[in-house]
Amino acid sequence: MNIALWITSGLLAVGALAGGAMLLIQPRQKLAASGWAWVEDFGDGTVKAIGALKVLAAVGLILPGALHIAPVLVPLAAVGWVLLMIGAMITHLRRQEAQALPVVLALLALAAFVAWGRFGPDSFSG
Repeated sequence: MNIALWITSGLLAVGALAGGAMLLIQPRQKLAASGWAWVEDFGDGTVKAIGALKVLAAVGLILPGALHIAPVLVPLAAVGWVLLMIGAMITHLRRQEAQALPVVLALLALAAFVAWGRFGPDSFSG
């Protein structure tokens, strides 16, 4: 189970880092033009904040466990990712973008699995 949790955390971290970096680097108008239409509902600062949260989630899903420094941050980062995905679901539902929901639900489920596993049966403190 530990291996499955590491793989899941790694996949989530790669996705979070890529998405977060994109939100931080690209201007909001360019993001909207390239298919990230949801950014039109938010200001520049909010989009950058979401990008920063995604980057922090990526770091929190890997580094604390790998370095054995405050490993409780791993399941907390996973819970943070779950909350981000709930916000994404709400945003996509409000925009009537049902096609985005399967991906968001899958990411939410993976993050919930990491949170459950790292808080419970395969915590780093066990």
